[in-house]
Amino acid sequence: MLDGKSILITGGTGSFGKKFTLKVLEEHNPHKIIIYSRDEYKQYMMQKEFEEHRKKLRFLLGDVRDKERLNRAFYDVDIVIHAAALKQIPAAEYNPIEFIKTNIHGAENIINASIDNGVEKIIALSTDKAVNPVNLYGATKLVSDKLFISGNAYVGDRDTKFNVVRYGNVAGSRASVIPFFKNLIDKNAKSLPITDNRMTRFWITLDESVNLVLKAIKESDGGELYIQKCPSFKVTELAKAMDSNAKLENVGIRPGEKLHEVMITAEDSRSTYEYDDHYIIYPDLDWWRFKNSNKPGGKKVKEGFIYSSDNNKQWLDSDVLKELIKDIEIVY
Repeated sequence: MLDGKSILITGGTGSFGKKFTLKVLEEHNPHKIIIYSRDEYKQYMMQKEFEEHRKKLRFLLGDVRDKERLNRAFYDVDIVIHAAALKQIPAAEYNPIEFIKTNIHGAENIINASIDNGVEKIIALSTDKAVNPVNLYGATKLVSDKLFISGNAYVGDRDTKFNVVRYGNVAGSRASVIPFFKNLIDKNAKSLPITDNRMTRFWITLDESVNLVLKAIKESDGGELYIQKCPSFKVTELAKAMDSNAKLENVGIRPGEKLHEVMITAEDSRSTYEYDDHYIIYPDLDWWRFKNSNKPGGKKVKEGFIYSSDNNKQWLDSDVLKELIKDIEIVY
């Protein structure tokens, strides 16, 4: 699947990019992996971290806003993983145009560079924030998702395929609540802030997110949106798992924050199929119906089906969470 392939990861110095790179290098034999990102210091640190794999790695400084740089970087590339994005919700509200430039215009640039250079497959990483968005960050990611799916209609007779993988906050990542709680606990805080006692989230690890992307690379025909099946947990249960003695202080929900993570809406259910460990939302578009290439083994969900962290069948309590936290890497 990946043997002999040239792979480029935008935003490749992030936690996903590093984990994906390590897994591919350990389990496959790619021709090379190109790390494309803006931060020279993070690239320098990643080069040191991956010193034993230096013959397989290339590091390119560049921004997804830069069309010419992308066009040069994508030359002779087989697979692109698009992980680069501006993500901080309050920053998006204060700097909306910057988020539009990176998350929307950047997506457009990647689509054009991929088609022009004959890239075989592009996997764009999405987020639960793109589903029924209530903040600008989520709105830009919704547009990005739509652009990548519709990019398949512009390839003509080329073999370029665009796909999307969607998941929520990865357990232990900078954007998750775990490092936030851990930092407070390490400072001997007597209480942990809970924005709302009803709040729920999906539990997905970095390994699971990488595996879902690998599945999409292997199986996708261009146009599918992959969603991992994940257990849910209450944020109050997570707090108890991390410090059973801490007082839980309800501080109120923040602007742009949701009570629950939603991955599939009732409207999406019309074109969603369930598989053993994931869902696929197929394009509800004429060009897809003409292809008629839904994956075998799937079962169409009932119309009106919603996949949300509060209506899940699988739940994690504080005892299970306590054990799971021991095995995850916390990124500050």
